[in-house]
Amino acid sequence: MKINVEVDCTPEEARRAMGLPDMGPVHEKYVSMLVDTIGTNPSPEIVETVMRSWAPMGEAGLNFWKRMFETGGKSSG
Repeated sequence: MKINVEVDCTPEEARRAMGLPDMGPVHEKYVSMLVDTIGTNPSPEIVETVMRSWAPMGEAGLNFWKRMFETGGKSSG
């Protein structure tokens, strides 16, 4: 026997149905702080810290992106 259930709802409706908290205000505050930081010409250390927190798999992910950007402009031939 196979039963299919299709639910048509917005992400907000799904979040509420599952009882998850509304993270909208936290997200807005985070984005606001990020925009403020970027707008003040951050130091390379701050940029690296932000990128490190965003990189999947932590240090390994960050190293992957560094290599990709370093070799991106070089042709292979």
